Amino acid sequence: MIVQPKIRGYICTTAHPAGCARNVQDQIDYVKQQGLGPGGAKRVLVIGSSTGYGLASRIVAAFGYQAKTIGVFYEKPAEGKRTATAGWYNAVAFDRAAIAEGLYAKSFNGDAFSDEMKERVLETIREDWGGVDLLAYSLASPRRQHPRTGQLSKSTLKPKGTPYTNKSIDFSTDKIISLTLPPATDEEVRQTVDVMGGEDWDMWVGALERARLLGEDFLTLAYSYVGPDVTMPVYRNGTIGAAKDHLEETARQMDRRLRVRGGRAFVSVNKALITQSSSAIPFIPLYFTILMKVMKQKGLHEDCIHQIVRLFKERLYAGGGVPVDEEGRIRVDDWEMRPDVQSEVKAFWEEVSDTNVERCSDLIGYHKDFLKLFGFGLEGVDYEADVEIDVPFPDYNSVPVRP
Repeated sequence: MIVQPKIRGYICTTAHPAGCARNVQDQIDYVKQQGLGPGGAKRVLVIGSSTGYGLASRIVAAFGYQAKTIGVFYEKPAEGKRTATAGWYNAVAFDRAAIAEGLYAKSFNGDAFSDEMKERVLETIREDWGGVDLLAYSLASPRRQHPRTGQLSKSTLKPKGTPYTNKSIDFSTDKIISLTLPPATDEEVRQTVDVMGGEDWDMWVGALERARLLGEDFLTLAYSYVGPDVTMPVYRNGTIGAAKDHLEETARQMDRRLRVRGGRAFVSVNKALITQSSSAIPFIPLYFTILMKVMKQKGLHEDCIHQIVRLFKERLYAGGGVPVDEEGRIRVDDWEMRPDVQSEVKAFWEEVSDTNVERCSDLIGYHKDFLKLFGFGLEGVDYEADVEIDVPFPDYNSVPVRP
């Protein structure tokens, strides 16, 4: 069938398999050009590996450092005339590209929060690898069913304490609007922490630990965000911030535990980027469009793959200790948070209105990058051609790989 983008709210309900494959290949090609060398982890597990920073982590590990990789995610296959999710097509494209180069790659689609998924993955690691050198946790989910209690929690995007009003943008009209969010209840904060905090990350590491599958010098990291003053009330000081605080405290506790055996745990604070999950956060997309304009003008703009290359090359595997801030966090949001960048972003934020939004922000770039998440707008893809939307994963049992 011919697949075209269908946008509803902050998501695109269709995805283009050839476009997603092209997007993955473009990232692979970029990583290969970086000459990352022989270092880095060789057995890498990525939780939340089908889009965004998780997908980029898997690409950098495999095609930058020749690592064996396992990815875990929850995506939907094609059904009837409904396309698969973009993450499904991304993961299939990654596995096919890795296997074509003789790299070990296996993917697990299902509930990463469940004990059953953890046991399936651990059994494969036990049989195929014998241990893990790096676990990257990049799971973004709106809900979580606790594997022990069965309780279902849902995340909420709200400020804490008082309502918050500020500018936002309606991307269906590209109009600047005023948006007010009510404060979260204590229960909404608790549930958001349950979904987006550090408990599940710690459960994955703990399961590997108990199974004696932590490699020598084992390293684990999760991804977070801090952001500027303008997003602070709804992000770091809101329900998401409560979850990120829990994530960072989990990292500190885990790091103390892992250090005993030579391991480390970190939170990496990354820059603001257009992802499927971040597009849903009120106020944040308008900040993104302004930030994109400023960083592009300064030659500082990065996508997920550029960020993760820099994280691996200059932070994790540069030799010596891993550089961190005063709270023990890795910072690759350093270019975003430069005073000159933030000063210009703040000036545009105060000025932006319906009459000057195109001058004060990079609307064209935002829309282009948003559609790219779903495989649209990629060079070299014929979007008028019929394409097979039912794209299966490889038969891993029949694939020979290098030892």
